[in-house]
Amino acid sequence: MTAAVAAPTPDYAFVAASLDRAEHLRLQPAALEALRAAARCIVVDDDGRAPVGDGDGLWMPDAGALPRDAWQHAVFLGLDGDGHGWFACDAADVPDTPDGTWVDLRSAAAQWPALQATAFAQARAVLHWRRRHRYCGACGARLEYVRAGWLGVCTGCSAEHYPRTDPAVIVAVSDGQRLLLGRQPGWPPRRWSVLAGFVEPGETLEQTITREVWEESGVRVRRARYVGSQPWPFPSSLMLGFEALAEPDEPRPNDDELEDARWFTREEIGAALDGTGGDDGLLLSPGISISRWLITHWHREGALRE
Repeated sequence: MTAAVAAPTPDYAFVAASLDRAEHLRLQPAALEALRAAARCIVVDDDGRAPVGDGDGLWMPDAGALPRDAWQHAVFLGLDGDGHGWFACDAADVPDTPDGTWVDLRSAAAQWPALQATAFAQARAVLHWRRRHRYCGACGARLEYVRAGWLGVCTGCSAEHYPRTDPAVIVAVSDGQRLLLGRQPGWPPRRWSVLAGFVEPGETLEQTITREVWEESGVRVRRARYVGSQPWPFPSSLMLGFEALAEPDEPRPNDDELEDARWFTREEIGAALDGTGGDDGLLLSPGISISRWLITHWHREGALRE
């Protein structure tokens, strides 16, 4: 039997160098305690920022010196390649945090090593959920967190609450020759990106693509194919990337969602990608996002065919 070959890691953020989540350790408090001496702790504040340390990288406290309450509230993220445990800590629980720079996740993704940025994304997402789910949505009683921080159990009705992830499709729509891009109100001048939208209850991903593209642009999708995904913890999305073939309809942007939508030629996209578009050329999504990768993939690989 031929061994499986791992798919190449895409070059957008929050995917490469992910931790081994070691889910079995979430029910082994003694094993987690044994990791403490060499543990890495990512500190995240209420605004989703982490502190910067020496060399402009991630600052992490000495886990062994953390107060007992802070350690008990820490969320176990997983193990790195050297077997070190990584944890997420709320800044409010950690004394003596740095007075210097705190960086947001988008900035960290563009500057930090992949391991730090990917772990920061995981920490930000789970701590955001914890901060906004302190009480039971069924009876209103306080939640108690177990399974190393990944499960909230209601102290009143015993209902179980797990971290929420909101699936969203993001799609490079082509008519076979051109790429459909849209602009949201408030974006910088000349900024364009592929279309995206959240999956609704009882809807397939393909149905979401057809509905969202039609609602936002008035363009009819004929078929779509999945090509990749990206965790997007702003605050808790999972972006499911597709390429789609559509009718060459004249875009009619929905004013409630898009300021404008239009088709772009391969030459226009190429100029934007290589920076030769000049002062009047379009600006594309930052390189940390799957949206930029979808545009590059379309330009390099060509449009989806029948």
